[in-house]
Amino acid sequence: MFKFDVRYFTVAFLLFWVEVHIDLYVHDPFIRPSFGDFLIVIFLYCFFKSFLNTPVMATALATLFIAYAIEVSQYFHFVYAMGWGNSHLARAIFGTTFQWSDLLMYTLGILLVIELERRRVKRSISKMYQQNPSK
Repeated sequence: MFKFDVRYFTVAFLLFWVEVHIDLYVHDPFIRPSFGDFLIVIFLYCFFKSFLNTPVMATALATLFIAYAIEVSQYFHFVYAMGWGNSHLARAIFGTTFQWSDLLMYTLGILLVIELERRRVKRSISKMYQQNPSK
């Protein structure tokens, strides 16, 4: 179940770098609030797959569930209820404002992950048959 995958880790690292730069330098009405949410689930998925050799669909759905749970916690002001309202890190990780559009962006991000993984598996199966047509 545990297996380090440098490819997923590299993608996760690059997405983390992009997310940090979006948080620090982008203050517009679309990229930061929407595209950042789209990318964060892809980051989380790749981060999990960096260390876990788990099925694509199970990992994708678990990632989506975590993202949804964090978004719902925003509705209930979890950060403030825990007394973390003054922590920039806690506010950045958990967020503070519930938005239905965030749930949509998380869903679209995971749908992209599933589609890319489907294509990756299809390519690897195709390569396998090209290398050994008798199977």
